[in-house]
Amino acid sequence: MSKKIAVVMTDQFEDSEYTEPAKAYKEAGHQVTVIEKEKGNSVKGKQGEASVSVDAAIDEVKPEDFDALFIPGGFSPDILRADDKFVKFAKKFVDDKKPVFAICHGPQLLITAEALNGRDATGYVSIHVDLKNAGATLHDKEVVVCGNQLVTSRTPDDLPAFIKESLALL
Repeated sequence: MSKKIAVVMTDQFEDSEYTEPAKAYKEAGHQVTVIEKEKGNSVKGKQGEASVSVDAAIDEVKPEDFDALFIPGGFSPDILRADDKFVKFAKKFVDDKKPVFAICHGPQLLITAEALNGRDATGYVSIHVDLKNAGATLHDKEVVVCGNQLVTSRTPDDLPAFIKESLALL
């Protein structure tokens, strides 16, 4: 059955951490909706390889409209976590026990949402202390699945495992 996946990202996302999972989700028949501050914006990857059109503004969407949340890494999650609308949006998915997929720096948005306490997670090495301080149990491995809901990975090298586990939850 086709699922609706919300993707929250802005400029400076890690190119492959969006493009590869999004391609896999679409190929599996799922609908991917890119959400940023303004619909129609084009957000650019930090490697300069990807430019992605924004499908919806954060003000136009509700977590209830989606089955899962995907947070690509790069600098994008750090930028988004300064905006309370994105923080509340992400927290609602966790609170509602919907699947959440976060790679690399993606968990930063969940840290700010105070949504990782008591959960198993991983992320880029530079946020390991942040994950622990947020109450997560840190596992330094390519993919961590927590409670049939949360899928986290560390780097683009972990994408095959991240995509496999994300698709399994969908």
